[in-house]
Amino acid sequence: MLTEDMILTVKGGELLLRNPREEDAQMLLDYLKVACGESRYLAKEPEEITMTIEEEEAFIRKQNDSGNSVMLLGFLNGRHVGNGSLMGNGLLRYRHRVSMGIALYQEFTGLGIGRAMIGALLGIAGEKGIEQVELEVVKDNERAIRLYQDMGFEIRGIFPNNMKYKDGSYADAYWMVKIPVQGVCGNA
Repeated sequence: MLTEDMILTVKGGELLLRNPREEDAQMLLDYLKVACGESRYLAKEPEEITMTIEEEEAFIRKQNDSGNSVMLLGFLNGRHVGNGSLMGNGLLRYRHRVSMGIALYQEFTGLGIGRAMIGALLGIAGEKGIEQVELEVVKDNERAIRLYQDMGFEIRGIFPNNMKYKDGSYADAYWMVKIPVQGVCGNA
């Protein structure tokens, strides 16, 4: 779904949040490879990012044309810093819910960008009548869990052995939910 561009103030300066454009495809593929390599908390390994530019362009079109999903790219003082998204489900019984995902380049954490991006996504969800926003977060990602709790999410369940890493170790994850969804758009 397409949204209006948003400009917010965070610790590092001016944050622009906007929908992706097809010309962002290569930048997004590069970002995914770096971000997945920087963090054990994301679902993919860098080598699993195998989409072509054409496939990424098609994904961008699909996101922008969707009635129940949205992606926002974050740009701090003109530099891409990460993405956030809401992923809806077309089934009637699930239309009141969306899943949220967010990832930043590690160098841009701690500046209020994540908080601003989550606030914007919650604002969009509230405007669209979404009743429940859900996310998964690795159980030892304490910093993210505190942020989500500050934003009104509650832990509602645990996924044991949610991820298995290359070294054979596992990570549990929490299922967190925000009900009701209230718009919290604004400066961080």
